[in-house]
Amino acid sequence: MADTTSEASICDVDGTCYCPLTGVIDTLSRKYAMQLVSIIGAHDSLRFAEIEDHLPTASTSTISKRLDEFEEAGLVSRSQYNEIPSRVEYALTEDGDEVRTLREPLLEG
Repeated sequence: MADTTSEASICDVDGTCYCPLTGVIDTLSRKYAMQLVSIIGAHDSLRFAEIEDHLPTASTSTISKRLDEFEEAGLVSRSQYNEIPSRVEYALTEDGDEVRTLREPLLEG
């Protein structure tokens, strides 16, 4: 009897064994994700309220969720300063900046 097991049967359901970028692509395809990459990338760092100012149609919870996802994916760094009032700033990591750079040819098309 032939072996019916295949590589596909041992892969993750989402196909990450074929494309390791699957998780990052999922994160970047969410609402306001690419705008956030552009906004944060255009500055050295931004505070949350400044990001909100650049995305007036986005809810606070959506921006917060995207930033958390970006931080988890290694695209954004979050720096919290022990000040009163507290100050938190977001900046693109090297990987985040690479994403911003790599998407530029897509915008030219």
